[in-house]
Amino acid sequence: MRVSRNVSIAVQYVLDQLVPPIVRDSKWFMTPLMKFVLKRNAHDFMTFKDWVFKTSDDEYGALYERTGLPEELQGDTDVNDACMRELLKLEGRKILEVGCGRGFVAGKLAEKNKVTGCDIIIADSVREKYPQVEFVEANIEKLPYKDKSCDVVVTTHTLEHVKDLPAAVRELKRVAKKDLIIVVPKQRPYKYTFSLHTQFFPYDWSLEAAFGFDPETTTIRNLGGDWYYHQKIK
Repeated sequence: MRVSRNVSIAVQYVLDQLVPPIVRDSKWFMTPLMKFVLKRNAHDFMTFKDWVFKTSDDEYGALYERTGLPEELQGDTDVNDACMRELLKLEGRKILEVGCGRGFVAGKLAEKNKVTGCDIIIADSVREKYPQVEFVEANIEKLPYKDKSCDVVVTTHTLEHVKDLPAAVRELKRVAKKDLIIVVPKQRPYKYTFSLHTQFFPYDWSLEAAFGFDPETTTIRNLGGDWYYHQKIK
């Protein structure tokens, strides 16, 4: 069953905003929903936050391979329509997309830009599907690029998955020369979620605290239910 990002945002809003917290974060309430939506993967998601910060990166990666849910549930991308329209305003730029996943955003950006996409693992099928994109396997917490070597750095729906958020943000800012664009979900922190998220950004000041904010160089907007952070690098 596949649902668009716009639909999943609506469902998340109902659960996170309208259901009382004492109910929303209870095992008895969420277990039937998890089993219905996630089926055999429900246990992995229900117990995820109990062990994620205690495990190795290899075990963390194995969970994603085992569940395989992002593609099954949301198809090619989890970027909503409003954020995608904003990203596609980029033209004639040299762009590094960090956490490119299945390559959809990188492929779209490459129609009018020179794009490199990087992620921990790049499937051969992604390279074949988007030959116009240069793909590099790299960890967001240790990018293989020199300081200020990438004109525009874009990362969408990636930082909510990292374990060491400060390290990831430092790397993004280190390699960005002119612009840094970050898209993350506007989501409350609950133990039981339909996503393997380790970081949560319910408010604009959540982004200010995590990514930094200078009113002269930075804008934070709620676009279609997700946060769109854009920093002009000095």
